[in-house]
Amino acid sequence: MKTQRKLIIVGDRVLIEPDERMETRAGLFLPPTVKEKDKVLGGRVIKVGPGYPVNDISVVLEEPWKQTNTEPIRYIPLQAQEGDYALFLKDAGIEIEFEEKKYLIVPHSAILALIRTTIVEDENDRGF
Repeated sequence: MKTQRKLIIVGDRVLIEPDERMETRAGLFLPPTVKEKDKVLGGRVIKVGPGYPVNDISVVLEEPWKQTNTEPIRYIPLQAQEGDYALFLKDAGIEIEFEEKKYLIVPHSAILALIRTTIVEDENDRGF
């Protein structure tokens, strides 16, 4: 019997694969102990949680304890997307290991900036 494991990120959290190597402008690679002093880290966003859960204000119940769980939970989506490069507060991340790879789970509020790469077509580039 074959099983498959799937990592599901919940709430307003983001799964980030941190940069392991640190290179100077001159091309020298610095050891990880140098990174320990930094307060901000960077890495690639691998998975994003559904977002911030919100109540459905259209449903007003007189007796909330009789509420049924038939309605799906609604979320405000997060700004981070898979593939973005995120700069985040190091102390807010929680390190995990999943399928022999190290990741950080970071709350969305700890992300300081996102770098998103998009392809822009040049009008002068006609593919010739």
